[in-house]
Amino acid sequence: MAIKQQLNLSQSQNLALTPALMQAIKLLQLGHLELTAFVENELEQNPLLELKDAHSAEQDSEQHAEQDNKVDGDFNADFTANDTIGSAEKIADNFDTDVDNVFPEQVGQDSISQSTSINNANNATIHLSGDAPNIGAYVAQKLTLSDHLWDQAVLMFDNRIERLIARFLIDSLDEAGYLSSDISNISSQLGISEDKVSAILSKLQTCDPIGVFCKDLRECMAIQLSALDRLDPMMAGLLDNLNLVLDHDLTKLSKIINASMQDIADMLLELRNLNPKPGQAFDVSQTQTIIADVFVKQANDGVWKIELNSDILPQVLVNRTYFATVKQKLRAKSEKEYLVDCLQSANWLIKSLDQRAKTILKVATEIVRQQDSFLIHGITHLKPMTLKMVADEIEMHESTVSRVTANKYISTPRGIFEMKYFFTTGLSSSSGANSHSSEAARHIIKQMIDEEKVDSVLSDEKISKLLRTRYNIDVARRTVMKYRESLNFASSVVRKRQKKQNII
Repeated sequence: MAIKQQLNLSQSQNLALTPALMQAIKLLQLGHLELTAFVENELEQNPLLELKDAHSAEQDSEQHAEQDNKVDGDFNADFTANDTIGSAEKIADNFDTDVDNVFPEQVGQDSISQSTSINNANNATIHLSGDAPNIGAYVAQKLTLSDHLWDQAVLMFDNRIERLIARFLIDSLDEAGYLSSDISNISSQLGISEDKVSAILSKLQTCDPIGVFCKDLRECMAIQLSALDRLDPMMAGLLDNLNLVLDHDLTKLSKIINASMQDIADMLLELRNLNPKPGQAFDVSQTQTIIADVFVKQANDGVWKIELNSDILPQVLVNRTYFATVKQKLRAKSEKEYLVDCLQSANWLIKSLDQRAKTILKVATEIVRQQDSFLIHGITHLKPMTLKMVADEIEMHESTVSRVTANKYISTPRGIFEMKYFFTTGLSSSSGANSHSSEAARHIIKQMIDEEKVDSVLSDEKISKLLRTRYNIDVARRTVMKYRESLNFASSVVRKRQKKQNII
C-alpha cells in the first residue's frame, strides 16, 4: 500500500474559554463583598475606570470650587494669605511642647494636610486641601484571648524559660480556650520535662477566665467548680458520668453516685451556670450582616415584583474624555497598545457586570414563579426544585444557574433566604399527587416533635406513618431519623426521659 501526503479541509465548532470569558464566569459566583473587592482592584489597575459616585462627586466639587471663587471682596481683604494656620512645628514652638503632642496622628506631617474648613464671621468657608483622616484607624482593637492571657502570664513568671513555655501553651489553645495538644507532645517539642510543663500549666489554669487550659469539658467544669468551692465528691462523680447526663439516664446516674433526684437537679442547675467554652468570650470574629441581592415584594394586584438591590451593585463608568486626551499625547506604540487594552478591559468589565445583574434577575424571577405557593402559604408549600428545572425554563446551563445562586440572598415576605435554599429534593407522595419538598418534610417533623407531650413521644416509625397518613408524604423511617438528627433532636427514648424528669 502506497503512503502519500494529502491536504484535507474540514469545519468544526468548539468553545474556547478566553481569559475574558473565564473572568465573566467567575463574576457570576461572586457575592457582593467579593464583587466589590474585585471592582476596587480593577479600579486601581485601570486608569480609564471610575465609579459613578466618584464621577458625580467630582462634578459637585467643581461646582463648589466655582462657588468658593465668588466669595466677596471684603472677606478676601480680611483673610489674607498671611493669616494661615501655623505648621505643627510652629505651634509646638509657641506652646513649648513636642511636635508629637500637637498632632499625634500626623507625626512628621504638616498639621494642615488634612481636610479642614474654617468659618469666618461672614460664614464664608475656606476649604483646605488634603485627605480626610481614617476614623476607623483609631477604633480600639478588641482584646484577644491570647493577649489577655499573656498579660497575666508575664506577671506570673519572671524566668525567661517559664515565659517561653507559657507563651507556647497560650498559642496552643483553640477558640474555646481548650488545650489542643497533650503535655507529652508539648514536652517533646520544647525539650523540657513533663513535670516542668505541668507545673506551668497548673499556674496558667488559675488565669482569667477560669476554665481555660483544659483538655476536655469535664476538666473545664471541675476547675470552675473548684474555684467556687463546689467540687465535692458527689459533684465529681457526676462529672465522671457526664455521658449519662447527655443520655438523660438520671435514674442510673443517681444509683452510681448515690444521690437523690433532687440532688441531681440541684447539681445540674449549677452546671448550667458554668461556661463550657470560656475562651469564646474573646472571640474577635466579626459578624457579617446578610444583605439581600434581590428584593421580592407583592404588589396590590397580587403580582410579585422582583428587583435587584442597586445599593450593592458597583456603578462603573469609562472615562472616555480622559482616554481621548491621553491618546492624543501618546507617541510610542507600546503606550498606545496599553491604552487600548485598558479601554477593552474597561468595556468588558461594564458589560460583564451588566450581564451578571440581568442573569441574577432572570434566575430570581424563575425561582419566584416556581415557588409562588411558598411565598403565599409558607414552608409547608415549598416545592421540590432542581437546578435543571430552572435552567430549562430560562434556557441556560445548570452550571450557570449554580454559579448565579451561590452566595446570593433573596429577601421575601417570608424572610431572607439564600437562593440555594429553594433547591430541594423531592419526596414521593403516597396519594400519587405531586411530590413534596424534603425541606417541608423536615419542617413538619420539627413541628411534631415540638408539640410532643410526655405521654405521647413519637418514635421515628410513628413519625413516618403520620407523614404518610396526614400529609401524603412517603418517608422511610431511616429518612426520618436522618432529618431528626439534622434538626439536633435526640431519639424518642431520650426525649421521653427529658420530659419525665423535666430537668434538662
